[in-house]
Amino acid sequence: MSEDVSRRKMLSMLGLGAALGFTLSGVLEPLEAEAQEAAPATPAPAAPAATGTHGMQRRSARRTTRHQRRHTRRTGQPAAPAATAAPKQ
Repeated sequence: MSEDVSRRKMLSMLGLGAALGFTLSGVLEPLEAEAQEAAPATPAPAAPAATGTHGMQRRSARRTTRHQRRHTRRTGQPAAPAATAAPKQ
């Protein structure tokens, strides 16, 4: 006596299985994170905040040049050089 299982029932069972899998992974995830937090963490070396990365410096230089060009175009006078920003604390 074989019972035929419809596609609708199979899809429903598959959805329930996926929901159960997501629920269990969410329950087990914090336990793994707590275990990792218990280990002593080594502090990462801090990069100097004032200089930034090379890409940040290039972007800042392009932005400053663009602002000076716009100022000159709008007013007819060259813009005053921008002051360097103090590091934020």
